[in-house]
Amino acid sequence: MVVASGFDAEEASQLALLRARSSIAIGLHLTLTAPFSPASSGYTPARDGAFLPLRHTLVGSVLGLLSAPALATETEAQIERFKAAFGHPPDFIDGHQHVHLFPGISSAVLSVAARCTPEAWVRQCGRAAVRLSDRKAFLLDLLSRRFRNRAQAYGVRTNPAFAGTYDFHTSTNFADLFPKFLKGLPDGSVVMCHPGTVDAELASNDSLTSLREREYNFFKSDAFRKLMIEQGYMLATTEIG
Repeated sequence: MVVASGFDAEEASQLALLRARSSIAIGLHLTLTAPFSPASSGYTPARDGAFLPLRHTLVGSVLGLLSAPALATETEAQIERFKAAFGHPPDFIDGHQHVHLFPGISSAVLSVAARCTPEAWVRQCGRAAVRLSDRKAFLLDLLSRRFRNRAQAYGVRTNPAFAGTYDFHTSTNFADLFPKFLKGLPDGSVVMCHPGTVDAELASNDSLTSLREREYNFFKSDAFRKLMIEQGYMLATTEIG
């Protein structure tokens, strides 16, 4: 997320070294919603120098009120900021709060990806098996169907399937939930997760806080490693330094 105030160019260079000697991929988390500010000058629509909130961005995209040239310019600006920090283009592109899937935004993102990062893949969020019980995931399924068709028209690669959505309730037991994400996933699929530790900056920018630490603790646990072995996955680890 190159427009975040906590984005660290020194840390980016360390990750670039890690990528050079391992198989990890580093991608751009394209950001187009508040409280973050654009990387490009003159971006519109904006509010007090920042992107619009998520709800207003979604409504604007559905009603065709967003500026396609501004979206394309902003997407390219974030790609260039990524390249300057990491020394290479993003290996993939996805969207903060899934904004890259929205009508009116998806075409701008895909056109820039096809032109500026032709080797990168762009994340679609359609599941391997559609289930109506998860309303958030079902909406992403619908948006992704259209997105995949557009990506194919632009010649942009996407992941075959996606998992990892859940309601971010504080009572959620992530360790119990995670095995369900792995069911039926073909090779090359993406499981979304948000592991990390909480600090004041994160708390001021994102409502997803304590659950990040819960995910992080699960991924550090023996239970996670045991699960992956049982499911037939191989984990690769590389340390910086």
